[in-house]
Amino acid sequence: MKARFLVVRTAFGAMLLSMAALLSGGAWAQDTAQAPPRLDVPYVPTPEVVVDKMLELAKVEKGDMLYDLGCGDGRIVITAARRYGAQGVGIDINPQRIAEAKANAKEAGVASQVKFMVGNLFEANFADADVVTLYLLPDVNKKLRPQLWKQLKVGARVVSHDFDMGPEWPPEKVEKVGGKTLYFWTITKENKKAA
Repeated sequence: MKARFLVVRTAFGAMLLSMAALLSGGAWAQDTAQAPPRLDVPYVPTPEVVVDKMLELAKVEKGDMLYDLGCGDGRIVITAARRYGAQGVGIDINPQRIAEAKANAKEAGVASQVKFMVGNLFEANFADADVVTLYLLPDVNKKLRPQLWKQLKVGARVVSHDFDMGPEWPPEKVEKVGGKTLYFWTITKENKKAA
């Protein structure tokens, strides 16, 4: 009797373990299906004082089209629209950041001037930009550089927070604000040829 009870108990335990494995496997599959995309750059919000200086350095004005590549919560695009009357597009690979950016634009009253989209920067089309802002990492900037040269029109302005574009494209201006370094470039005919 004791042996039979042990066999039944062991069989029942094995069945519970199998069910738990199946359930946890199903949960794991569900979690991975909803996992956030792999990010090349961690999300670090740009301080407002730096946002203001980036837009000032780029000489953003009414009618400009500004693209923020890796826009996070949309603060650069929203500030450009609210303060200068610019149009703007923010692109970020993380859907959570894009949802935040859209909510922030609505709250700021500039939702009709701006657009935010989930996308891969290396597949994005930003050819109509007058200004491009970036807060990426050095290797991402360097990888993006040929795309900027190829897509942007002569005279378009590029401002990067903290990281340059490598020795192949020295900045025209470097400014410090709030312990941060900003880099500024203008697209030239020479850039276009190099692309």
